[in-house]
Amino acid sequence: METSLLTAVFLPLALFIIMLGMGLGLTLTDFQRIFVAPKGVALGLGAQLIMLPLVGFGLASVLPLTPELAVGVMILAACPGGPTSNLVTYLARGNVALSITLTALSSLVTVFTIPLVVNWAMVQFMGAGTDLQLPFLTTVLQIAVITLIPVSLGMALHHYAPRFAATVEKWVKGLALVFLGLIIAALLIKERANVLAFFLQVGWVTLLLVILTMALGYGLAQLARLDDRSATAITVEVGIQNGTLAIAIASAPTFLNNATLAIPAAIYSLLMFAVGGAFAWWAQRRSPVKAQ
Repeated sequence: METSLLTAVFLPLALFIIMLGMGLGLTLTDFQRIFVAPKGVALGLGAQLIMLPLVGFGLASVLPLTPELAVGVMILAACPGGPTSNLVTYLARGNVALSITLTALSSLVTVFTIPLVVNWAMVQFMGAGTDLQLPFLTTVLQIAVITLIPVSLGMALHHYAPRFAATVEKWVKGLALVFLGLIIAALLIKERANVLAFFLQVGWVTLLLVILTMALGYGLAQLARLDDRSATAITVEVGIQNGTLAIAIASAPTFLNNATLAIPAAIYSLLMFAVGGAFAWWAQRRSPVKAQ
């Protein structure tokens, strides 16, 4: 598969499908929950928008990464939660409503914060003279188009055609996973000469990113004395990000168009299923009460 075809066609299509699938499960009530349960929402958003990039920056600064891979880690840390976090929260018997709310709100806010965080990271790791930059207004509009429009379309279908939305939601999510798998495989094949070195260099960094942020999210929820199901939702939301969006920002022609920057997100997208599955298994054993 040609990389240009992958990044220009399949990657935006995969992201559109993923965000459409998320929208099919959303209602306006999910956005209103910030007024109903502000404590959990504020804590979760704060952890995602502030703590997660700080942890990513700490790991990228301290550990031996090339400048491109360090920026790739920061792109990942700047991204919002994705539909996978909602699934893992459900499997872990967490507060699914809070998880969906945090995913929706973080997807909205990070439209504006991603170009700020990523441009700052490129200056820090690649130098002020780097040619790679994300123009703020253009990037905001581009991210909005590939995320907020399909989410809005999915929400409209959920509202006006709920039976149809419920029927196609499972197929949309399955198709999104197929596309994501193709994208990751194509990226790894393109970088096959360096893929083992990349795994050895950045694989354990992305694994640390998931584990540390999940642990910190859980710790913050415990300090705030949230209930166990809300603590589980925040743990997952802070630790599991939208890897497909990170890959798009790194490698799509309309963004940074650099496949090396996408390697951390590609490896992360594989590892997060293993870590998320292990956490869900542990949470199920710890809390046998069925999620609402």
